[in-house]
Amino acid sequence: MAPAEIAALLTVPLETVYAWRKERTGPPGFRIGKHLRYDPGAVRDWITTLTETALAAA
Repeated sequence: MAPAEIAALLTVPLETVYAWRKERTGPPGFRIGKHLRYDPGAVRDWITTLTETALAAA
């Protein structure tokens, strides 16, 4: 997935996706040449972890 696809999926600004990468708080990404990409499975796992953490805190 491209960063713009993650931003659209989560309805957050593209800058937020880049900030997550810089802070190492978002899904793990990788480069293919100059392009930043994310494994869809890793993104789903990251979202699941966030959801479980939020539910446990509630």
